[in-house]
Amino acid sequence: MPTIRIPSTSGGAFDCYLALPASPDKAPAVVLASAIVGVDKDLRDIADEFASHGVIAAAPDLFWRSVPGPLDHGDSRTRPRGQPRLPKIKAGEADMADTLAHLRTLPQFNGRAAAMGFCYGGPYAIIGPKRLGYEAGLSCHGTQFLDFLPELDGVTAPVCIMWGDQDHQAPAPVLDAYRPVPARMPNVEVHIFPGILHGYMMPGSPEAYDPVTRGFSMERALAILGGLRGAPLRRAS
Repeated sequence: MPTIRIPSTSGGAFDCYLALPASPDKAPAVVLASAIVGVDKDLRDIADEFASHGVIAAAPDLFWRSVPGPLDHGDSRTRPRGQPRLPKIKAGEADMADTLAHLRTLPQFNGRAAAMGFCYGGPYAIIGPKRLGYEAGLSCHGTQFLDFLPELDGVTAPVCIMWGDQDHQAPAPVLDAYRPVPARMPNVEVHIFPGILHGYMMPGSPEAYDPVTRGFSMERALAILGGLRGAPLRRAS
């Protein structure tokens, strides 16, 4: 699948990995907000998997303003390019909006998209439906989530947030803050997996990767995206 260039509303342009379904039929889209390592093989493989299920998948380079491109997990440039965290995430909102705007030019796109974030990109699962025009949001092992709990207020779109209970980036205060949310917001799912570490979605993190939990997370994502296709949404039991 190709890497394309998307014009930025702030000037310049950024790379975006785009995976298209084989069918020309109208389809929903998912925009993947990457971990701090960027659009690496793990994320491209997730995009390709969505495309194989008939979903348009786009993965923009959210770090093009500082250190562009994918980095290895041990690269010393990974942490600095995501700091200061909150301003960097704010700047990336424009990229998520510009990516969605580009998808609207594709003849296959049905006009409905979900934002799906991983680690650093997790907060876009809330920000996307809150104010960027996304119809749903999903997060897998997202970080910085205490700062974004208030952002859930007023969100009526489906949101699915998933962590392992051994995730060092989501300590007990984060999990305790989010566990009660579905009781007051039926559009929000929170799944916390026993014994699962940070980075469970990514085979490139072999110490954390868990194929069963990854499979469940992809199932939930595809179910929510099915709702954007027109099929009924179904909640996990």
